[in-house]
Amino acid sequence: MTDHSPTSAPPSRLRAVLPDLTPWRASADFRRLWLAGLVSTFGSFLTFVALPVQIKELTGSAAAVGAIGAVELVPLIVFGLYGGALADALDKRKLIVWTEAGQAVLSAALLVNALLPSPAVWPLYIVAALSSALVSVQRPALEALLPRIVAHDQLPAAGSLNALRWQVGGVAGPALAGVVVAYAGLGWAYGADLLTFVVSVVFIVGLAPSPASPEAAKPTLKAIAEGARYAWSRKELLGTYVIDIAAMLFALPLAVLPFLADELNAPWSLGLMYAAVPAGAMLVSLTSGWTSRVHRHGRAVVVSAALWGVAITAAGLSRNVWLVLLFLTLGGAADMVSGIFRGVMGNQTIPDELRGRLAGIELLSYSVGPQLGQTYMGGIAAWRGVRTAVWSGGLLCVGAVGLLALCLPKLMTYDARTNEHAVRLREQRSAAAAAPAPVEG
Repeated sequence: MTDHSPTSAPPSRLRAVLPDLTPWRASADFRRLWLAGLVSTFGSFLTFVALPVQIKELTGSAAAVGAIGAVELVPLIVFGLYGGALADALDKRKLIVWTEAGQAVLSAALLVNALLPSPAVWPLYIVAALSSALVSVQRPALEALLPRIVAHDQLPAAGSLNALRWQVGGVAGPALAGVVVAYAGLGWAYGADLLTFVVSVVFIVGLAPSPASPEAAKPTLKAIAEGARYAWSRKELLGTYVIDIAAMLFALPLAVLPFLADELNAPWSLGLMYAAVPAGAMLVSLTSGWTSRVHRHGRAVVVSAALWGVAITAAGLSRNVWLVLLFLTLGGAADMVSGIFRGVMGNQTIPDELRGRLAGIELLSYSVGPQLGQTYMGGIAAWRGVRTAVWSGGLLCVGAVGLLALCLPKLMTYDARTNEHAVRLREQRSAAAAAPAPVEG
């Protein structure tokens, strides 16, 4: 007898919005990489909180704490571009393993320094700079590896699952870090971070080799310039970079949240404000099943980036702290949608031999924007007031996104089903999958 009761329908509807776990089930390498990233993300947030706390304790200077960002920016720019060239020219698995092991060494250095009778300040800045360099080298390799270990049509789902991993760390990591630093001490935080990197390396070592493509260029300035020229020739891809930069440059309010909480007479809400954006992003990741059914990715990037600006504008205009938290959460959700489809457009259209270099350029687009945005938002807040800085930044974001959409029509008309680059790459991957395996002699 067929069950026609109301309880028989919801599971299928629920599966339509829940994250698509197909990449997790289909690819052992994706599972290894996902688990390694989840473990190391928690550890990284321990150090993310512990490092500025230790500098504050040793110097008592807000400027000294703020200098961490400046120290990290130069390696990010230099090694982001060069790391992309390395990712194209070397075995991606080896590059990921060695950079992860390097992060473990840096965590060990922080632990040793913290255990000294009189910890020094200068090693903290050196470690911050070296860690930024390692992240900049590793991230393009991770991005370039994903399309090799996940089927072409599963890339949107894989992007959502990877984003979910980061959001879990973004919400739970700082909370855990605050408890560890406050009650256990800096040494325990750095020691736990070291342990997570060791566990992560164990997972990553099991990845299959991922050698360079036969067409890959050597990691030279000429190769980096070739990647930049390709990015410039792909106006729909270029649009995803510049729209993200505009959104983060004008409308990222993190630097002024402590002052906004004070103006709302709700200093207790500061932690919730910091958690609201990643919480909104997590809600999207947990209900991301629908993303695989969207094909006009460029239009989705534009609309969601504009909605991010609208949400930040509303947060700046609101005088109720709960409304501010609501709009920050909605903004985080919109930014996550934009991030998912920016990633999918790159993964489904960039040739294998150029993936690393384009991932390096993308790394700059979503890293430099927030760095400059913190400075911009802080400057406007000092000049015109905190709430004015927030709502005006949101409006500027909406205007900039709209102008960029008009200037880049290929972004708005992009369709994964018909785009020439997406079609070509899909056909290449289908042919490679259908080709018979080589016979061993």
